[in-house]
Amino acid sequence: MTQIFLSLAAILGGLSVAAGAFASHALKERISERSLLIFETGARYQMYHALALLAVAILLLNLKDPPPSLIASGWLFVIGVAIFSGSLYALSLTGFKYLGAITPLGGAAFIAGWCALAFAAWNLKL
Repeated sequence: MTQIFLSLAAILGGLSVAAGAFASHALKERISERSLLIFETGARYQMYHALALLAVAILLLNLKDPPPSLIASGWLFVIGVAIFSGSLYALSLTGFKYLGAITPLGGAAFIAGWCALAFAAWNLKL
């Protein structure tokens, strides 16, 4: 699981940088200011959670008996990026407003991931 989370964290982080550059250079003149802000929000939250996933992977690497909630937090961060950031990217590029209804599901996954991480930290046996 550690290797998967480390790899996904690196991929999501790199894609976040690429998305930000794409927004700044390719999209700036092609979509509205509002859509650009939405796209950039997706990229920013993707980076935050790539770093959170990296922290989860490092914890997994260093713990002899990691709690299952730690692994759950990693998957919830991945799911959150896919749904939250993915829906914001799609919304900003297509203008289909119904995609905004999906975004809170990704936000809920992020929140659940942070709660699972807190639960794992609270129950660590150091």
